[in-house]
Amino acid sequence: MNIKDYQVVLLGVMIALGSVVSTYIFSKSIIAFQKLQNQTIKVTGSASRTVKSDYSSWNFSFSTQQPNLKLGYAKIIDDSKIIKEFLISKGLDESNIDFSQISSYKLYKRAPNGYSDTDELKGYNVSRSVTVKSSDITKLTNISKDAAALVNKGIDLTSDNVNYYISNLDNLKIETIKDAAKNAKERANSLVKGTNGKIGVMTSAKVGVFQIVPIDSTAVEDYGINDTSSIDKKVIATVNATFTVK
Repeated sequence: MNIKDYQVVLLGVMIALGSVVSTYIFSKSIIAFQKLQNQTIKVTGSASRTVKSDYSSWNFSFSTQQPNLKLGYAKIIDDSKIIKEFLISKGLDESNIDFSQISSYKLYKRAPNGYSDTDELKGYNVSRSVTVKSSDITKLTNISKDAAALVNKGIDLTSDNVNYYISNLDNLKIETIKDAAKNAKERANSLVKGTNGKIGVMTSAKVGVFQIVPIDSTAVEDYGINDTSSIDKKVIATVNATFTVK
């Protein structure tokens, strides 16, 4: 075998050896990766923050039944003036009072059996709704409780409860998520501490639904709760996280 042939054989051996070594390293890397994937821990972290509502909304409607539309509209317009004067006299700003469009529908006389309407027109039901908003939630709550004063003025009024909201809710959710993620890591650390293990990186995280409930409530719903009935609320967030274990 001459030197040239020897060099060719040597080159072939080196290539084959390099292929074996690279395959070995690659296989070890895959095994290490799979091992790392199997050494994970899944935990659920939770956090809550209490907050007081900072703005409110009150909805109510009023209506009248009249033999014709002209009388119906006239009554509703007069009632609208009375309602606006009442709300402004209580300290509300006119810009926070929103009247809807006036709506109406026909009323028909009942059949003698009392179970169905006839084709004979009886009159019209004419109605309108109002939405009042205020950052002074105490003031608006007290005004809603005094709605009987409008009834005493001859207004047929139907009132809803005052709803209470949080204006910076989006920022509050972000901060609560951070707290929940931190709690998830603390829980994971607690679980592996007894085995002398350590938490590595977070490989996945999923935010659960938010629960916005009255401050003393323990209610939980799969699709989340958004309470508007209470002034003092509790915002609850959960984070489902997966960590590697060293």
